[in-house]
Amino acid sequence: MVTVQDGEAVELRGNRDHPFTRGSLCVKVNRYLEHTKAADRILYPMKRVGPKGSGQFERISWDEALATCAARLTEIIDEHGGEAIWPYQGTGTLGYIQGETGEAGRRFWNVLGASQHDLNICSRAGRDGLRFTNGTAAGMDPETFALSRLILLWGTNTLTSGHHLWKFIQDARAAGAHVVAIDPIRTRTAEQADEHLPIRPGTDGALALGLLHVVLEEGAEDRDYLENHTLGWDEFKAEILKYPPSRVAELTGLPEADIRSLGVRLAHTRPTGIRATMGLQRHRGGGSAMRLIACIPGVTGDWRYPGGGVAYSTSPYVPLAVDPREDLLPRPVRTLTMTRLADELDESVKCLWVYAANPMGSTPDQNRIRQRLLREDLFTVVMEQFPTDTVDYADIVLPATMQTEHIDLHSGYGHMYLLWNEPAVEPPGECLSTTETFRRLARTMGLTEPSLYDSDLELAEQLLSRTSAINLDQIRKDGWARFDVATPFVPFTEGFPTPSGRLEFTSDKAAAAGHSRVATYVPSRTASEPSTRLTLITPASHTFLNTIFANNPELLRRSKDPTVLVNPGDAATRGLTTGQPARVFNAHGELTAKVEITDKVRPGVAAITKGRWLKLSPDGANPNALIEEADADMAKGPLYHDNWVEIAPANSITTAAHDS
Repeated sequence: MVTVQDGEAVELRGNRDHPFTRGSLCVKVNRYLEHTKAADRILYPMKRVGPKGSGQFERISWDEALATCAARLTEIIDEHGGEAIWPYQGTGTLGYIQGETGEAGRRFWNVLGASQHDLNICSRAGRDGLRFTNGTAAGMDPETFALSRLILLWGTNTLTSGHHLWKFIQDARAAGAHVVAIDPIRTRTAEQADEHLPIRPGTDGALALGLLHVVLEEGAEDRDYLENHTLGWDEFKAEILKYPPSRVAELTGLPEADIRSLGVRLAHTRPTGIRATMGLQRHRGGGSAMRLIACIPGVTGDWRYPGGGVAYSTSPYVPLAVDPREDLLPRPVRTLTMTRLADELDESVKCLWVYAANPMGSTPDQNRIRQRLLREDLFTVVMEQFPTDTVDYADIVLPATMQTEHIDLHSGYGHMYLLWNEPAVEPPGECLSTTETFRRLARTMGLTEPSLYDSDLELAEQLLSRTSAINLDQIRKDGWARFDVATPFVPFTEGFPTPSGRLEFTSDKAAAAGHSRVATYVPSRTASEPSTRLTLITPASHTFLNTIFANNPELLRRSKDPTVLVNPGDAATRGLTTGQPARVFNAHGELTAKVEITDKVRPGVAAITKGRWLKLSPDGANPNALIEEADADMAKGPLYHDNWVEIAPANSITTAAHDS
């Protein structure tokens, strides 16, 4: 809710009438209006005048910017073909009109025959794992956590990355619910939970099997549900029996007594709700871990109840999409993978067009990406709001609008509502929305395909034509509308969207994709071998949203200096003391961070929050300098939480364990 006076946005607050947010905003968004008016906001098109990476630009007109881009794109297509263009779109904007959810700009790129972009950076491994079990990544209505009597917050820091859910958890606790945080770090959320299990990173699948082993010991499996609503129970039961709590304790680093205690509680508490989010699946076995966690309510029968099941993402409940018009492609084209930028940004790519993304700050293998972006033969265009680290490598920079300045339609992936975003104020300077930028560029290039010029309201109408439950005029008036589901909502009452129509403990689709037919444990890389090195975890910052807001002076001040959390035992063997600068390093790179010795991280783990801009860091690096460009077991998910590192005092010189 934005208050406007004399054409200026002067106040921002949450909508108190909204059933999910109830009027609250997070620490980041509370400062959003201040952010839109920041002194470093990019307001005009610019062209590079210094070396690549220097961030030296001069202002130019939109006419010159568009003409330059049009000429270079045409030249590249003529000489190398459209596939030499990589449209690198990120999740900085998740709107159905301006952002990734609606694949903004896709029609334009299809007309040019550009390479397809595989946007795999966030949640793909877990999504695929859930699909093999449930047929979809959709699950619980998060509001029904208020009805849960046991809540497992599995690999998710709710109070930092989705705090609206906490109100429903509090409602559940008031009614007697028990809340358990399963996380290698004692996060803000873990500190507020009734119980914290500091699991070894990448062993979540083993814990899921161990808990189910106890459920079987207790004779608490829901036999009616298993018989009538699941597939492959006998095979999966045999898999569960391979993981008694004693074995799982060795794998996870958790006390056997704690595993048994939670297993007994799980066996006898209905409904149990599990919240598992994206951080959980950012390791080699991430997809398999989510597949196993999704099996738990199939064994316990929790899908029967409001407040039972698993919540990962609600996005699949919204069957909306702008037609990307694949028919506009002149021929089949290759697909380039977002988190493989260092590998795939080779000489075959002549134009990198970045929007709603900051790959220098957010993508694995930072140092190799920097070398790729320095190529003089690479024409790089960045559509941005602020001078990010990626902007520094651009040839042309195009100023982009922010949330209060453009039309958009959103669905949060953590609630059950579609949201209308009406512009509150005119864009400052010469900023343009994503859609308007592509309309103008198409016109400059003389493209005649009519769909390239659809207005934002026309795009919204096309989106909402996919559902009869939500009307454009009504949602513009109300600001939001609940998805077309019951209240309270219990999913899968009419069956699962799997080939069998049942929850699948065994999956022929998984087998066909090269995975185990039966859901099973796949360890992370660092959990699969003993080592004296430390597993690096790169959790979300409380003050930044990935790299968004990381240039806000107040939020930057609150974030303090880059810090690495180290367990006391690991610190002692390395001669580390609290407050000293230390080198965190491996074969891919290194960074400097202040040491904080704390039992908030379990032994064998080092934790550094993600999101810091390189140019605002002491040594021009953030944790992605240490992240290998490698894939999870499913959907090429990135491995942000599955890398070995070593730590040494900053003034020391050592090559010990300087490997990946």
